[in-house]
Amino acid sequence: MNDLHQAARRCIEASDPQEKLRLTGDTWRALQAGELRPGPLGPPPEAIGAPGRPPRPRLVEARQVPQRGLGTPEGRAALVHAIAHIEFNAINLAWDAVYRFRGLPADYYRDWASCAHDEARHFAMLDARLAEFGHAYGDFDAHNGLWEMAQKTSHSDLARMALVPRVLEARGLDVTPGMIERLQGVGDGRTIDILQVILREEVAHVAAGTRWFRWCCERDGVEPRATFVQLLREYMGGSVRGPFNRSARLAAGFDAEEMDQLAALAV
Repeated sequence: MNDLHQAARRCIEASDPQEKLRLTGDTWRALQAGELRPGPLGPPPEAIGAPGRPPRPRLVEARQVPQRGLGTPEGRAALVHAIAHIEFNAINLAWDAVYRFRGLPADYYRDWASCAHDEARHFAMLDARLAEFGHAYGDFDAHNGLWEMAQKTSHSDLARMALVPRVLEARGLDVTPGMIERLQGVGDGRTIDILQVILREEVAHVAAGTRWFRWCCERDGVEPRATFVQLLREYMGGSVRGPFNRSARLAAGFDAEEMDQLAALAV
């Protein structure tokens, strides 16, 4: 089978984390080798549901996830677990962008397959770091906010590109430098090294969201800045959490006017 969309679906549906990582690597390599390609043939995407995931972690409301200090190994393990859960969801999100939206340029699919491959590598690094703390993925409660937004935007590639990479994933650009600074205070160089890799590579992922959001806007004949604000109002009540890592967001394709708009909407 050479259908990239169905290969992406298999990655999404895999519930065992190691199997999801294996399938992601295999699919990315097959795409690079020209063995997989997107196309109109094959079944249309199914209605979005829950992706494959292990029985744990237990999913709770975001406000129910306990906040732990970084002064203890347990607190640092909880932080690493929270980020690992984000990266696990990000694998599914990237593959869903490949699976769900059809008829887009080949570079679109290559971008999101590449992102899925990166997110899988990030998860593997964090999972290994959890093991060094004596923990495993699933040991702490987590929330499902990223996938909930995927469900809300499953009908629109434009909304998906605007709100998942450019809002939810871009939040990592804002908060990761602060995490690194706090970890420096407790001398956790191993975790810092991983977060620095993730921060650097997430700039490119948010940039992919920016690039394809603007492509969708041009296709649909709408103005990007006004459309972005409109989508924030429609899906997120018109506000977004700040403060923002302005330099990282500019590197990820936001422009100065957009950053001023975000600052005006920040809570």
